[in-house]
This record gives sequence, C-alpha cells and structure tokens, in this order.
Amino acid sequence: MRNLFFLCLMIVCSGNMLWAQNKTTAEIDALLNQWHKDAAVANAEAYFGAMADDGIFIGTDATENWNKKQFQAFAKPYFDKGKAWDFKPFERHIYLSADGKTAWFDELLDTWMKICRGSGVLQKEGNVWKIKHYVLSTTVPNDNINEVVKIKTLIEDEQIKKRKLTK
Repeated sequence: MRNLFFLCLMIVCSGNMLWAQNKTTAEIDALLNQWHKDAAVANAEAYFGAMADDGIFIGTDATENWNKKQFQAFAKPYFDKGKAWDFKPFERHIYLSADGKTAWFDELLDTWMKICRGSGVLQKEGNVWKIKHYVLSTTVPNDNINEVVKIKTLIEDEQIKKRKLTK
C-alpha cells in the first residue's frame, strides 16, 4: 500500500514538472515569435526590449558581433524605414536548464536569404525571459558548399589574416 502511495506521488510530481516545463517552453516560444514579428513591423522598443541589457547579437557576416547598444545603432536605419526584417520561424527546439532559469534554442527561419538558422540563449530576469545571446546564420546545402567557399574566399581570407589569434 505504501509503495502505491509513493508511486502515485511520483506520477503527480512528474506531471507537475512536465506541465511547468511545457508552460515555460510555450512562454519562450511566444517571446521568440513576437520578437521576430516586432522586427517585421519595426517595433524597435519591443524588439530591443526583449534583449537583455548585456545581450549579444551575431549576424550572418563575420564582422557582425554586436552588444545590444551596437546592434541597436546598426539596426536603427532599418527600423526607421517602418520595416526591419521579416523572419518567419518554421521549426524550433527549446531546452531548459535544471533550475529553469536558463534556456537555449535553435530555430529554422524563412527569410529573404532563404533558410537561416537562429540559435540563442535566454535567461530569466525576475519573472521575464530575456534574450542574452542570438546567432543568425545562413544555411548552405552540403552539395553547394564548394561554390559558396569560392565566393567567400577572397573576402574571408583577408578577414582571417586580420583577425588571427596570436599564440
């Protein structure tokens, strides 16, 4: 009888944990969907408000590694036009830390560049999730990588020389 009680207790507790995790991933999913919509309609206040003050945005170009303030300066002309960029997520995976205060995700996006991949880290600040780190990258089909490398070589060989870490 005691074993049955503990079994029922474990089932109830694990159900509550699963419900909480599903609720949290739904919150994060909604935040990221809204974040992308805010860019599409140029709602800079909401878009940048979703990022942590010490947030980082890494774009598709190797030179695009910005803190929040730098990213706002870069993006201002786009938002000022009334439409920044329109990225529509069509696949997303969200993962949570054991304490439920950190999440990381990856997503596939339908963009003007065709499929892009976004990935990032969110952290809970009080009761609000904030984007701490976001990386946007273009995808390249494996069968076409050699063609892409040829296009990138001249520009990126020079960037590699300039940025090489000294040992």
